[in-house]
Amino acid sequence: MGRKTERYPVSEANSLWQVYKTVPFFKVVKNFIVIQVARYTPFLGVKNWLYRTFLRMEVGDKAAVALMVMMDVMFPEKITIGKNSVIGYNTTILAHEYLIKEYRLGRVTIGNNVMIGANTTILPGVTIGDDAIVSAGTLVHKDVPPGYFVGGNPMQLIKETEGSHE
Repeated sequence: MGRKTERYPVSEANSLWQVYKTVPFFKVVKNFIVIQVARYTPFLGVKNWLYRTFLRMEVGDKAAVALMVMMDVMFPEKITIGKNSVIGYNTTILAHEYLIKEYRLGRVTIGNNVMIGANTTILPGVTIGDDAIVSAGTLVHKDVPPGYFVGGNPMQLIKETEGSHE
């Protein structure tokens, strides 16, 4: 299944040159500061509070976001992390992509009890189902069914885990 993104065509220069027509400058500055503080904060409760309070992200109870995780700077409010999920070290979660002739926005939904390995990149418009496991270093470019173990670049379904919902 493809990613669920909304497309916005641009004219003139590539879409990144027009970024502040799509998102307010001071929103990006605030988000950048909050994300950088959160990246280095070792206190999980404080980190989740920062995400919920200043970035308007939905973060479930007991979600654990490791050090150096990079949330989308422009549209973090489009990211949802379920309860008791772990987001591994240095993972990047994107809710936007700026291209030459358009930009795209898409929600990222990470279910409950999901394990995301270190150095993973999650692209916009992706849903990772409950109880899924994403191997370290994976490029998540499409939905992950609940209860599946996935990995690689490009991401592949490796196996259905016990109790998967599909």
